[in-house]
Amino acid sequence: MPITPAEIQAIAHRAVPLAGEWGIEVLEAGAGRALCLLPAAPRLLRPGGIVSGPAIMGFADVAFWAALLSLTEGRDESLTVSMSVNFLRAAGPGPLIAESRLIKPKGRLLFGEVLIRRKDEAAPIAQVTATWMAVQPPKT
Repeated sequence: MPITPAEIQAIAHRAVPLAGEWGIEVLEAGAGRALCLLPAAPRLLRPGGIVSGPAIMGFADVAFWAALLSLTEGRDESLTVSMSVNFLRAAGPGPLIAESRLIKPKGRLLFGEVLIRRKDEAAPIAQVTATWMAVQPPKT
């Protein structure tokens, strides 16, 4: 049975407490894709009243993991190896939407892309590519 977005969200909040503190929601997830929401919050803003770069990068990382968890039925201990972020324009104060997809979902290195946009707009504010390393479970 496929894992639900609510189950992925619960896993993310438990494993990455910052995702819960920020209120990240997993709206949709399946087949190596996820749609996530980062609610507006004053603690995520930088001077000028826009969502900070670190918050955007953290949001992208969680969104990538949500897409990965949709393929692994919620069992995954992969690690981020690298992220490349292109900030295309100011994010504004939020909320933000992340659309993530795995491009290479199998093997030792996993590769994907996350597009982040304002909730009320179609044009992206950031484009992120991520590489993760699959971690083998310990042998017992």
